[in-house]
Amino acid sequence: MTRGPRFPRTLPVAVITISFLAGVAVDSLLRVYGPPKPADEPIVRQKADAADAAADTTHSGVASGFSRTVPTTGSISRAPLRVPIDGANVEAMKGGFDEQRPGHEHEAVDILAPRNTPVHAVQDGTIAKLFFSKGGGGNTIYEFDPTDHYAYYYAHLERYADGLREGQPIHAGDVIGYVGTSGNAPPNTPHLHFAVFELSADKKWWKGTAVDPYPFFK
Repeated sequence: MTRGPRFPRTLPVAVITISFLAGVAVDSLLRVYGPPKPADEPIVRQKADAADAAADTTHSGVASGFSRTVPTTGSISRAPLRVPIDGANVEAMKGGFDEQRPGHEHEAVDILAPRNTPVHAVQDGTIAKLFFSKGGGGNTIYEFDPTDHYAYYYAHLERYADGLREGQPIHAGDVIGYVGTSGNAPPNTPHLHFAVFELSADKKWWKGTAVDPYPFFK
């Protein structure tokens, strides 16, 4: 009878011993360092934190909040926006965009109104961002229009409308906040600081080109 090759009886014992030692080593590493973490999660969080930090740095000295850019010129072919404050005089907004402020151009319009006057959405759209700017617009709202081409910026709010949240669809005329003096607004001059921005290709809420709001209400 032909027999196959014979292995030493100690081989299974050696294999078992090596496997046991490897398991002990892996267990020790997991106890010290923990299980592996997803590589992309910290990067995503860092990008989000960086966006908020960059926005707040921009807002700290500039009421409108977006990066300072040359205003868009040319005609605006679109339906007029709803005035955000009932009874506001549209003609009083003319020229407000070009007013000079300490260290920057205004690039927005200010609408004076008593504190806690309701602020209405100027168009159908989506609440893109609720942001508090410590040294700028205070309680602010960024609304994107239905095409994500324009952003509407409401600043110095006393507070938001109850239940308002990011990502919420809204309709023209909806109450989204109330006039106040939050941020760097004069404490005895409640008003709405309203701006329009043409969004850049990446559709970031903190990036855009300032556009004079006055023609949007005509």
